[in-house]
Amino acid sequence: MLNWIGLVISWIGALGIIAIGAAYLAKNAKNAAGFGLPTSPSPEARGWWQVKGVRDIASGLLVIVFTFAARDQLALLMLLLAVVPLGDMWVVLSNGGDRKAAYGVHGATAVAMIAAAALLAA
Repeated sequence: MLNWIGLVISWIGALGIIAIGAAYLAKNAKNAAGFGLPTSPSPEARGWWQVKGVRDIASGLLVIVFTFAARDQLALLMLLLAVVPLGDMWVVLSNGGDRKAAYGVHGATAVAMIAAAALLAA
């Protein structure tokens, strides 16, 4: 049962991050502000949104692929992928961004991913 809960958490995260990545690829200015940084990037810097979008989509696809191709390694993947939201939290905090977004979005995501990893390993 714990394994299934971990799997559900993993898939919710995977589908959510794919949707977020798609929104970044569409250059949605609301996403930049929602990331927790104080200002949106200038039009010249919007390519970075697309880089983040590709990274997010790839992260979500990894979880989905591992579910079917290497389910026994999914817990380890989730643990390793938790580095991404931890890094995002650090980026927001080190650039004077919104502390609530840093901890509430990125920190909470990392905790959920670590919890999913633990449940998948159980």
